[in-house]
Amino acid sequence: MSGNRRGILRAWLMAVIVLAGVGAQAAEPAAAPHDTLVYKDGDRVQGHLVGREGNVIVFKSTRFGELRVAATDAVVIPADKAPEVAAKPAAPAPKPAAAPSPAVATAESKKTEKAAAAEREEAERMSIWERFSPSVLTAHVRKFFGPWHGRLALSTEVVSDTTDRNNSAVDATLKRKWERDEVQFNGRFDYSETNKVATTDVVKASGLWRHDFNTKRFAQYRPTAEWNRASILGGAPNDYLLLQQEIGVGFNLLSTPGKKLRAGVSENLFDVWNTAPVKSHSSRGVASSFEEVEWALPWRMTLTQRGVWYPVRSKADGWENRFELNKKLTETLSTSLRHEIRRNNPDGSAQDYTRLKLLFGLDF
Repeated sequence: MSGNRRGILRAWLMAVIVLAGVGAQAAEPAAAPHDTLVYKDGDRVQGHLVGREGNVIVFKSTRFGELRVAATDAVVIPADKAPEVAAKPAAPAPKPAAAPSPAVATAESKKTEKAAAAEREEAERMSIWERFSPSVLTAHVRKFFGPWHGRLALSTEVVSDTTDRNNSAVDATLKRKWERDEVQFNGRFDYSETNKVATTDVVKASGLWRHDFNTKRFAQYRPTAEWNRASILGGAPNDYLLLQQEIGVGFNLLSTPGKKLRAGVSENLFDVWNTAPVKSHSSRGVASSFEEVEWALPWRMTLTQRGVWYPVRSKADGWENRFELNKKLTETLSTSLRHEIRRNNPDGSAQDYTRLKLLFGLDF
């Protein structure tokens, strides 16, 4: 009888041990699955969705920290929930396997180390690629500038025929829009040389503030600064610094999400400081009329154009025009063809020019 009691006690003890083991396994938390941030150009970043702030996705990536991406540029694929595993009756514990021989253990250890090294190398390669991919770089730039958008574009050309020519250009744009206001900043540097002699060396900065009174009328202010250190006028050096301030009003002749047409009149104040051949300063005011076009085209292309006419008494009228056709290659990369022309600028010393450039840019 005492033997039966000891058998029943051992059975109860074994059952308690098995149940405790099952409970411990169930209490262990499973590794949290990762969400995936997918950009429209196909790039993917692993991490967890933090939330949304308006039209901005806040995403905590495992490698790059917190990213803020516009909802129009990416989507979040939630992690799949692990399927629940049905509880199974505990199986009897298997018999311990015989220990492998030292030679076999050494070979298996070497294979494991090689596999781990290969995995680390692949993870490092993917980490470097993701870190410097255009989409990740753009995400960091967007996080830095917040609601501001813009583009950084580059153009370069080296030609060697009867002369050696080197042409380079850097163009940057930063802008932001509100319900009734738009602010924009532009910077540009153009440099050209022929046989190691500079023929173009221009730094130009401009800004824009436009305010819509209603759907038809608007006002705008455009300051522009141009520093030319390789200007030639009448065969002599004519380095200058030009400051132009344009204040104008106009009408929105057409205003839809994809098509805009504006026209108006402005008053311009020109200030010119000449540094060569003789230092001097001049100032004058000139009226002008302008028209602007912003047009969305198929195949992710946009067309922008702005023309200005300066009627001047006792001399030829001045005018300038800028035309640009932009094509988005991906959500972050674009290319554009730009044509600019300026004739008889009313300031009296700014150099006339005609420029045609092909630019490649990073959009954010």
